[in-house]
Amino acid sequence: MAGRTIEIRTRDGGSFNGYLAVPEVGSGPGLVIGQEIFGVNPTMRATADYFAQEGYTVLVPDMFWRLEPGIELTYSEADFETAFGYFGRFDLDKAVEDIGAAMETLRNLDECTGKVGFMGFCLGGKLAYMAAARLDPEVSVSFYGVGLPEMLDEAANISCPMVFHCPELDELMPPEGVAALRKAFTGRGEIEIYSYPGADHGFYNHDRDVFDKASASMAHSRTIAILRRTMGPHYDLEALWDKHCEHEFITRDVDATMATMVAEPYVNHIPTLTGGVGYKELHRFYLNHFVHANPEDTKLIPVSRTVGADRVVDEILFCFTHTREIDWMLPGIEPTGKYVEIPVVAIINFRGDKLYHEHIYWDQASVLAQIGLLDTDNLPLAGHDVAKKMMDAASMPSNGMMARWSESAPAAAE
Repeated sequence: MAGRTIEIRTRDGGSFNGYLAVPEVGSGPGLVIGQEIFGVNPTMRATADYFAQEGYTVLVPDMFWRLEPGIELTYSEADFETAFGYFGRFDLDKAVEDIGAAMETLRNLDECTGKVGFMGFCLGGKLAYMAAARLDPEVSVSFYGVGLPEMLDEAANISCPMVFHCPELDELMPPEGVAALRKAFTGRGEIEIYSYPGADHGFYNHDRDVFDKASASMAHSRTIAILRRTMGPHYDLEALWDKHCEHEFITRDVDATMATMVAEPYVNHIPTLTGGVGYKELHRFYLNHFVHANPEDTKLIPVSRTVGADRVVDEILFCFTHTREIDWMLPGIEPTGKYVEIPVVAIINFRGDKLYHEHIYWDQASVLAQIGLLDTDNLPLAGHDVAKKMMDAASMPSNGMMARWSESAPAAAE
């Protein structure tokens, strides 16, 4: 996805540039992104493209234009010093006015459906707080905003929903600062404040050494949740997932299956490390090792489903007769003719209206026990009983494998 540069005109007669990224469908709710202190560099443009894939028309304004237009810095030690030099001369009040101009410009674009929110990182995270207090964004998201405890007198002016992402190790927003932030918004249900243990300032930035994948993933989902709730777009994730499964297991159409996914998706079957990363590898996997490899009597019985803003979690009973080699689940194992029923948990992440990745979990030991490769008499594992107890918890007693279970029984009353 390639964006373009547009002009933003200010109320005081000036003008500056911004990077615009538009969803594949051509329009969406507006999102202005506030840069880090490194300017509108490749990382910020990639972030804009990322959120455009999520369905937003994204504008990243050049917030340093009053100092020097077009600044793009790297994360080298020398550029860090340069960036802090610009930050030391930065006019925050003028910057908020420029954000207002960027929001107005975005609202007036045909590619924007009307509602406009703000999101920022580092310096932009501070501006997210100021924009929420002084402007009229639909929603505001602050990633590791700097110097917020010194501005808490403006907290009462914030009326829009807002999320703060606060990494535990951030020296620019230490734990006592986060505590002060929480205190300032006590009782404000529309304000969400999240801490990220072990994460540092900049943890969302894929191009920095401090990038923390787990924290970034959590923060992204929380961000998408509030953006969807306040501005849309709204997607029927259940229907999208069901269509994907239909092509996988019923029509067995690999190209149609791939069409439900983003350009570069991935699938990870956790117990066996099977699947694929990227379109070519995953297409090869589906075509040769999955879609046409499942036994004819394969059946998926839904047990529960949880739908979030950017993912679906399915609990499924997966049933089949081992009449062929199933190399994604039982690689190298010749058909045994045994019937298998196994609980499976599928966590499906979406980017916009396409599947981005799948994490699939099951109890491999139970599968091996059911086809006769593991001995349930001498190992603490279960075969078909795993499925029976999942479908009906009362169908058999709990803790049967625990030899000491009887020792904890209450003493009989005398």
